[in-house]
Amino acid sequence: MSSTGYFITGIGTEVGKTVASAYLQLALDADYWKPVQAGDLDFGDTDRVRSYTGMARDRYHPERYRLNTPASPHYAARVDGLDISLDDFQLPDTHGKPLLVEGAGGIMVPLNERDTMLDLIVHLGLPVVVVSRHYLGSINHTLLTLAVLRGRGCKVAGLVFSGHNPESARIITQMGQVAVLAEIPELEEVSAQAVRELVAARPPSVA
Repeated sequence: MSSTGYFITGIGTEVGKTVASAYLQLALDADYWKPVQAGDLDFGDTDRVRSYTGMARDRYHPERYRLNTPASPHYAARVDGLDISLDDFQLPDTHGKPLLVEGAGGIMVPLNERDTMLDLIVHLGLPVVVVSRHYLGSINHTLLTLAVLRGRGCKVAGLVFSGHNPESARIITQMGQVAVLAEIPELEEVSAQAVRELVAARPPSVA
């Protein structure tokens, strides 16, 4: 896997990106950055990942935008009287550690009236880890995500599956020509101990 880091995106919302981020952060001893947090400012994704890993606070970089409304970033920014610009995003200095960047929702989530999360991925230039959760329609959503990423010239490092569905995983990896980095079971309770045990039992595969 890359020494510089990864952009972690999903095939949609609520597919397990934050748990996957915590899992990969522990496995890779990486720093974490959430560029845009919309809503949940009292306990956002950065707080969740840190609670799932127990890593030191200095391994987490502040969000570039902290928006009050739990909505698409373009709308949440408008409510706050802001206009998100790609030029405002630069990768933080990790002092040689890998960096995990967690997006918001899927790749076509709008940041403003012009740009999407996909444009941010291209702007930052990191290889992409796609998180896919098994549900009816997830094959289509996963293959579409892979196709759009590659159509923009993004390097796809691999997939992380949330849950277990051998046939869906098989056809996605075959048709998508993509490696599986990890399969994360649906945890009854997400905690630092559970995530550490998961990393020990199921370390991610090298892409």
